[in-house]
Amino acid sequence: MANHKSALKRIRSNETKRLRNRYQHKTTRNAIKRLREADKQEAETLFPTVAGMIDKLAKRNIIHDNKASNLKSKLAKHVAAL
Repeated sequence: MANHKSALKRIRSNETKRLRNRYQHKTTRNAIKRLREADKQEAETLFPTVAGMIDKLAKRNIIHDNKASNLKSKLAKHVAAL
């Protein structure tokens, strides 16, 4: 167990950030699933918002930059193929 005040605060803040990151990541994954199941019209309107969500995850280092690029590329190909 931590003995310093700053270490205790770090434990609390890490837990808060972990939960926030999990929530954002899960929300984005659900949005990606909705986009993949959507028809052409709906998918075209959803794509910019989902791409923005993916970019935010990459910017905050929740996912790697290359993973974000790969996801956006695959989704763009999927939407174009509909």
